[in-house]
Amino acid sequence: MSYRSAFAAATDALAGSILGALTGTGDAVQLARYVDDAPDTLAALAAVRVLGADALSPQLLAGHPFPAQDAAIVAKAFESFPASDAIEERTAARRDWATAQLLARLTGDDTLRAVAPPPADDGELAGTAHWQTWSVRMAQLSPLATLGLDGPVHDAARGGALALSRGVSRSILRRDFPTAVRLIRWLAWLRHDGTELPLDPALAAEHAWLVGGAGPRTALDLEIVRHFLERRPCTVPKAAHT
Repeated sequence: MSYRSAFAAATDALAGSILGALTGTGDAVQLARYVDDAPDTLAALAAVRVLGADALSPQLLAGHPFPAQDAAIVAKAFESFPASDAIEERTAARRDWATAQLLARLTGDDTLRAVAPPPADDGELAGTAHWQTWSVRMAQLSPLATLGLDGPVHDAARGGALALSRGVSRSILRRDFPTAVRLIRWLAWLRHDGTELPLDPALAAEHAWLVGGAGPRTALDLEIVRHFLERRPCTVPKAAHT
């Protein structure tokens, strides 16, 4: 098995475990145990790195405890797969920033923030981009659509509800259901945030599930959508950007 295949398989396995923890059909996820028990330690660390903020979903959305050894595993994943400074890696940098922010929130340890600072705002998320290109970028940034985060990407989502809805419709028509579900996740986050939407994320999520099915990572996105849709809309002032 190639490294790419091993990393993909490990990521799917971890996503399935996180999904089970969120739905209550599986045990609580312990990242340290997952890595220790994995047949390929490097692939397991790659899975933690790839899922990033989503690996923390059981703690953020379901209130599961977060052991100190799991925080160490997240840090080790960053050490094993360092972030790139290349401009084309800005999307990955934003995802890394999200992981660092949430880890600090859960543990009080700011160490990872120094490794994964937010990329400079160069206008890439501004409304000047074509909605198709912009929605693809937002789909790539869907792990930021979670509790405890706010920043330029979220501001862009608030101002782009129509473009996100168009992106959902286009992706479903193209039968690109993973992209559709990632965009639906942003719509669910926006509904919880109190934004009026031109498309019902609950109906869109149900359609995507029934027509497209779901692999482990898409199923995890759909479960995160469900958590947002079942929460009462946010009525407190928005958090300051950090």
